[in-house]
Amino acid sequence: MMSAFPHVVHVYAAQQSEPQGGFAGWATDLMEKLGALGAGLAIALENLFPPIPSEVVLPLAGFASAQGDMNLVAALVCTTLGSVLGALVLYGLGALIGRDRMRRLVGRIPLVKVEDLDRSEAWFERHGSKAVFFGRMIPVFRSLISIPAGVAGMRPVKFVTYTTLGSGLWNAAFVMAGYLLGDNWQSVEGYVGMYSKIVLAVAVLAVAAFVAVRVRQNRRERETAA
Repeated sequence: MMSAFPHVVHVYAAQQSEPQGGFAGWATDLMEKLGALGAGLAIALENLFPPIPSEVVLPLAGFASAQGDMNLVAALVCTTLGSVLGALVLYGLGALIGRDRMRRLVGRIPLVKVEDLDRSEAWFERHGSKAVFFGRMIPVFRSLISIPAGVAGMRPVKFVTYTTLGSGLWNAAFVMAGYLLGDNWQSVEGYVGMYSKIVLAVAVLAVAAFVAVRVRQNRRERETAA
C-alpha cells in the first residue's frame, strides 16, 4: 500500500499555503518513522511547548489510521500516553518549585499579593481534580494546569488519573475527527484555532480586569494611609 503520509503533507501545504517542510511535514516525518509512537512523542512535546499545535498532530494521526498507515487504537493510546508524560514533566517542575518558593516569587510580582496565592491554593484544594480534568481540554492552559497541581502537592496517582481521563477525551475527539473526515482532516485546525483565540481573549480580559481592580485598590490604600 502506498503511504498516505506524503499525501497528507501535500494537502496540508496546499490548504495552509505553507511549505511542505512546515510543522505538518515535521509531524508527518516523525509518524512515518515511528508510527503511533511518533504521534505520542509529538503530543508529549506539545505539552511542554504549547505553540506546537495538537490540532494538527491528532487529526493527522487519525487520518493516517484511516489510510491504514497507523493502528487507530495505538494512535489513541500513544497520544494519551504522550499527554500524560508531558504533563508529568510540568507537574514535576511545579513540585520542584514548591509552595514556599512560589510564595516568595509571588511576593515579588507587582500588583499580586500572597493572599491571592492563598485563595488560589484554597480553590485548588477544593476543585483541583476538576481543574486538571477540564483543564486538559482548554488550549494552552491544558499544559499549564500541571504546574499548580505540582505546586499544590496533588497526589501523583490522582493527578495521573484525571490527566489521563481528560487527555484521553481530548485526544480521542481529534483523532476520531481526522479518522472520519478523511482528506478534510485539516479543517479541524480552523475550528480549534477559533476556540483557542476565544479562550486567550477571555484570559486577557480577565488579567486586564484583575490589574484594573488591583490598581484601584492600591490607590485607595495609599489615599487612606495619607
